[in-house]
Amino acid sequence: MEKNQSLHIYIKEELLHRIKTNRYKPGEKIPTELELCKNFNVSRTTVRTALNQLTLEGYLERQQGRGTFVADKKVKQTLSQTIRRYSDQLADQGKHPEIEVLDISAVAANELLSTNLNVKLQDPIQRIERVRKANGDTTQYEVAYVPWVVAPGITKEQAGISLYKSLNEFFDVWIAKTSENIEIAIADEQICTFLECEQGLPCFYMETLAEDENGKKVEFSRSFFRGDKTNFSIERSYSK
Repeated sequence: MEKNQSLHIYIKEELLHRIKTNRYKPGEKIPTELELCKNFNVSRTTVRTALNQLTLEGYLERQQGRGTFVADKKVKQTLSQTIRRYSDQLADQGKHPEIEVLDISAVAANELLSTNLNVKLQDPIQRIERVRKANGDTTQYEVAYVPWVVAPGITKEQAGISLYKSLNEFFDVWIAKTSENIEIAIADEQICTFLECEQGLPCFYMETLAEDENGKKVEFSRSFFRGDKTNFSIERSYSK
């Protein structure tokens, strides 16, 4: 144990190490609280604090009357330059991807949309509301905005697959660049309804701005990712 490290943090880190090294495999039941107390020679309160944190962070799942189990591996999404779609990235991880379109409607551009999409106030914008799932579990809630002039009349069928692919295939719009901004957010009552999680769950909040090959702003989106089911991978290449 590192100097000045709390007991529950040490136990949490040790259990997390066992999970990440596959000593405890996804779906496997871990030792009971009493067994962990004996193994680490600590109180039940200390063990429970560690388990609660790992559960909140999505590494463990507690099942009433059955015990505590290792959760399925989180959905990993690559933020580096990649042409791999969401569905392709999940398939590589052995997960079944699903996109559910909740609503498509036309709205008038407000100040936020006018600024981000470089359109005039009150210009028609298509608002596309979706959730993404992996193996049936909701991982992301997203609202995307596309100017009507860019891609008039996007359908639910088109939005139900890769939106960028549909923009290219049906509207001859090629996404050449995206810029993302990520923050930590807490799921409020509305967001947790869409994400099917408990209120107060830590989430990743991302704003994305997409441009075509001419630098024209063609899409702006706001997304919430469940922090207990999602992580991100970032790769950078450096030239000499």
